[in-house]
Amino acid sequence: MFELFSGLDPWVVVSLLLALGFVLAFEFINGFHDTANAVATVIYTKAMPPHIAVISSGIFNFLGVLLGGVGVAYAIVHLLPVELLINVNTGHGLAMVFSLLAAAIVWNLGTWYFGIPASSSHTLIGSILGVGLTNALITNIPLADGINWKKAIDIALSLLISPTAGFLLAGLLLLLLKRLMPLSKMHKTPENRRSNDGKKHPPFWNRLVLVISAMAVSFVHGSNDGQKGIGLIMLVLIGIVPAKFVLDLNSTTYQIERTRDATIHLRQFYQRNANTLSDYLALGRNNGTELPKHFRCDPKTTEPTIGALLLALDGVKDYRDMTPDTRVQVRRYLLCLDDTAKKVGKLPQVPNREKADLDNLRKDLTATTEYAPFWVILAVASALGVGTMVGWKRVVLTVGEKIGKQGMTYAQGMCAQIIAAASIGFANIFSLPVSTTHVLSSGVAGTMVANRSGLQGGTVRNILMAWVLTLPATIGLSALLFWLATLVL
Repeated sequence: MFELFSGLDPWVVVSLLLALGFVLAFEFINGFHDTANAVATVIYTKAMPPHIAVISSGIFNFLGVLLGGVGVAYAIVHLLPVELLINVNTGHGLAMVFSLLAAAIVWNLGTWYFGIPASSSHTLIGSILGVGLTNALITNIPLADGINWKKAIDIALSLLISPTAGFLLAGLLLLLLKRLMPLSKMHKTPENRRSNDGKKHPPFWNRLVLVISAMAVSFVHGSNDGQKGIGLIMLVLIGIVPAKFVLDLNSTTYQIERTRDATIHLRQFYQRNANTLSDYLALGRNNGTELPKHFRCDPKTTEPTIGALLLALDGVKDYRDMTPDTRVQVRRYLLCLDDTAKKVGKLPQVPNREKADLDNLRKDLTATTEYAPFWVILAVASALGVGTMVGWKRVVLTVGEKIGKQGMTYAQGMCAQIIAAASIGFANIFSLPVSTTHVLSSGVAGTMVANRSGLQGGTVRNILMAWVLTLPATIGLSALLFWLATLVL
């Protein structure tokens, strides 16, 4: 880790440390902001003592980050247009990162202070969108190209569908349990069990399910939300010290060979489908012309980009043998070829079988650009895990008592947590960021409706207001901060 500071100017070192501190602060706040949702039911139902619950949740969040991969991390990164990712300089990168993180941290702290289960995912995504749109205005890029709208729509759908599914599925699961076991003690609230049975804790099997499902929510929360911090740190590192992080310098010779082979196969793929792709890619019309000096991604420059990449990779066994400028160029080539391949894969004239081949080629192309050093994963895991153990009380009370007009039963807690863990785990498979807050609180609301407990209008309104306002508020705040930062620079 420490070698990344070698050879850097003092102001760059200070800026880098501040930027990394901001990301880890965001993940720390994310820990105590979102983990309250993960342990709310298990604490409220007395299935676990609060201090044991939050420590256990912190451990499982930590493990979730370590074992979760980087798919969601780069789904977040690719909200920004590829042109911004390939042309970012140190000053621009600093302004971008500080603006979006400051906006996200301010909103997260504000909603936590008022005990509102707002979404850290929405907060971060809104901040990224604000930066992307402002960058488009500043650089005279059309707003349609200011952010990756396709990726934004995919993420928006996942953020919309997941709480809706949580609401419906948790309610249906509770109705099923009530039908199969109508007289079970799982349908009592902690208050009922204490006053009627004289017992403080849930029945053994209910308690076991509550504990296991709470830890499952914590694990999938770490593997989903923790990756967002990983993506942010990679943005910081690539923007501030590109020579050391634009490519994975620990890539083996085999991995570099795979990248070269994927490039060759990509060229063969386009030649094989020349009849349908000739106009779109301007195949055979480049005649060896050079790439434009101001690098940008254009499908019509695909052939010279492939040629330039193969030339740069010729005979390379170790990325460290390349000059820093060449590494930056190689990353640009790879990102642009991946971006074009993604667009080609959506063309209706390309057969489904060929699209499957193209998806596999894209994975090999980006294998050495979509990565994260172990120390980055460890730092984010630690920040999220420690944050988990702080500040959980405010949101626990909201989830346990203030969503419904009656207290939560053991069965309701079980249903909400099981569905939340399954929904977030499913999203992880497809590398889609979702909101633990939204999924779990929606699941609780769904069980309240299914149980005919009613919903508390004031709390539900506050939660919905936070959901509705988070995106526009963070877009506006990050846009303003980024605009001011660019004026200073």
